[in-house]
Amino acid sequence: MTSTKSAARAPAVSVGRRFAVCAASAAVLIAAAVIGQLVFSLSFEPDEPLFFFTNFFSFFTILSNVLAVIVLTASAVVISLGKRPPLWFWAVFTAMSTYMVTTGIVYNALLRGVSLDQESTLGWSNEVLHLIGPLLVAALWWFAPARAGLSWRHLRLAAVFPLAWGVYTVLRGAVVGWYPYPFMNPAQPGGYGAVLGYMAAIAAVIIGVDALLVGLSRRTRERA
Repeated sequence: MTSTKSAARAPAVSVGRRFAVCAASAAVLIAAAVIGQLVFSLSFEPDEPLFFFTNFFSFFTILSNVLAVIVLTASAVVISLGKRPPLWFWAVFTAMSTYMVTTGIVYNALLRGVSLDQESTLGWSNEVLHLIGPLLVAALWWFAPARAGLSWRHLRLAAVFPLAWGVYTVLRGAVVGWYPYPFMNPAQPGGYGAVLGYMAAIAAVIIGVDALLVGLSRRTRERA
């Protein structure tokens, strides 16, 4: 009886360890990309370091990728220890995945080829932050062992951070005259109306992506 249980548990442990290794590897790659871009931008010796650092960490891309590093590292540790993450952890993991996938969609649809601030862009880092990272996170979310099914109320949770970021970006931009993305700048044709239009479109993408992930989480839980 004991040997049968041990044999049944072995594949689950093996899957968990493989996931932990993949999650940790993705976290290291994404962290390297964030640090690489930061160091590369600093090599241009910005005149106002505090302003530079605040701007750097005001990009939705950077914030999403930093969150991904934290969540992926935590998931690798917890699952490698053989523990079952609680429901709230999967809620955070899914929200993070939503932001990363949205980052990939928005960048490749609106910003690829557009020169942004923070001096020059580091090529390989840019691809990791906007394409490879989001794809890795989506894959890890899909293959995560013992991933919990989520309530549709998760849509409200996922909307909190982007909403707070949008309000912060618009208010800070009005004060300091700097915006992380061209479509957030009211100086563009259409003014604040255009800004609100872009923000509404991005909000729709975020809600759409999160709804897809929540739906998939509920479906795969029902099949389990």
